[in-house]
Amino acid sequence: MHISSTYKAQFEEAYVSHYARMKRFALQYVIYEEDAENIVQDVFFELWEKQFEFNSIVNLNGFLFTILKNKCIDFLRRKMLKQKAADELQSEYGLTLRLNFDSLEALDNILFNEPDIDTLIQNAIESLPEKCRKIFVMSKIDGKKQKVIAQELNISVNTVESQMAIAYKKLKELLKDFAPSFIFFFI
Repeated sequence: MHISSTYKAQFEEAYVSHYARMKRFALQYVIYEEDAENIVQDVFFELWEKQFEFNSIVNLNGFLFTILKNKCIDFLRRKMLKQKAADELQSEYGLTLRLNFDSLEALDNILFNEPDIDTLIQNAIESLPEKCRKIFVMSKIDGKKQKVIAQELNISVNTVESQMAIAYKKLKELLKDFAPSFIFFFI
């Protein structure tokens, strides 16, 4: 790309005579000086890349400020979208913290206010169908892997998995008021 010395002189003149005012203008809207400088630099960079003919514009000042205004709008739009996303994440994080806090408080109350939590859990396990209970005990109490359970009982791993899913579902329903304890003791 060959750039004539005339163009270089026109560009330099526009840059020198408009840069400071454009930066002040942008700074009023984008707040941070570095952002204002970058936006003004972007305006001039685009003009340089397109080899814009400065002599063809009657009101160069108005033209440059229109481009600058649009760049500031784009910048602020992007910032607002980022801020909105950050606010949503923060809000979600806050809700998660609140739920976790409430859950731990409930767990504390359940564990220390329920004198017989072990009996409740044992009774829930005993209420499972025989095959389901046996697989659950082998997995969660004896600590055996699903593959080992399948071999010992001469059944498929899929059967072990489906029986475990049934056990979890039934225990979750039976212990719904004690869900935090259920999670603590079995997961």
